[in-house]
Amino acid sequence: MSEPVPDLPSKMKAWLYTRTTGGIENNLHLSSCARTPGTTLRRDQLLIRVIATSLNPADYKVPEAGHGLLSRLIITRPASPGLDFCGRVVATGPGSAEAEFQPGQLVYGCLAIPSQFGALAEYVVSSVENTVLLPSSSSSGGLRNLDTNEAATIGVAGQTAYQSIATYVTPGFGDRVFINGGSGGVGTFGIQIAKNVLGCHVTVSCSSRNVQLCKDLGADEVIDYTAVDLVQTLKEKGQVFSVVVDNVGSPPELYRECHHFLLPGRKFVQVGSSSPLVFADRLLRPRFVGGGRRQLDIMILNNNKGDLVRIGEWMREGKVKAVIDSTYEFEDAVKALEKLKSGRARGKIVVYVAENP
Repeated sequence: MSEPVPDLPSKMKAWLYTRTTGGIENNLHLSSCARTPGTTLRRDQLLIRVIATSLNPADYKVPEAGHGLLSRLIITRPASPGLDFCGRVVATGPGSAEAEFQPGQLVYGCLAIPSQFGALAEYVVSSVENTVLLPSSSSSGGLRNLDTNEAATIGVAGQTAYQSIATYVTPGFGDRVFINGGSGGVGTFGIQIAKNVLGCHVTVSCSSRNVQLCKDLGADEVIDYTAVDLVQTLKEKGQVFSVVVDNVGSPPELYRECHHFLLPGRKFVQVGSSSPLVFADRLLRPRFVGGGRRQLDIMILNNNKGDLVRIGEWMREGKVKAVIDSTYEFEDAVKALEKLKSGRARGKIVVYVAENP
């Protein structure tokens, strides 16, 4: 069952791409007459006017996959990138959605998968299960309030950080965690969640310029990979880590040598990489020809309403904060993507889509 949305403009502003040859950032154009999604809504859907979105590697890696050919199988074009959002409910689907959400409410969340209607646009349609109310000041109970920028960073990076660690440690037990890449969007969330929420001892890697940032976020030990041999430094510690979380995919030998520093029976969690070939090599290379000797888990985000809520609550309690590298106006979204692809961002990159009405 679906229901028409009254008084919805048929056109909207959106960043669109029809091809990705040479990089999505070189193919995006800002349209003022893009088709508006959600002219009809199912009972489990919400139409949301986007206030802010934060960028993630999936926003360009999925559209560019296989030189753009693979993504055409799942994304109708022209399309807008973007998964994370914070915005205001414009309309709700009939039935169950109305019990939890009402037009005018501020919400945040994460779209399920890259699709035709992403968050670099005035409007998105999100499911009830992928959307959470932004707590109002009247219900804060002495807790700090989240602003729209902070809420827009939670979806992909916050959930990925939590799920890549929490599954593999015992909360409060003091498990030792190594996070490869502590200063990016997932890494900055991961340090805080591992330390302040799960009670782990946290070791991270980063470059020289980000050492102090990682320490300030709570890392017990920071390894500057530009100053020392990262793998050799880890090997010298012995088998001490309960989980290794790799947000980077390099150096190449990190997985191959992880049995020297990862406890027997524990897992190496692959979150990110500059190339899908890293995933393939680590998954498929047998041990007798240089493959890893610990089980490899490929991190696949489970978009979970409960996780969205709990991360937001940890932020309100002050246990976790959003590290925002930079903010961009909607018209400068291409510059934001270029910054993301540079690999130099410290934390998250936020794009303002519209003023908070």
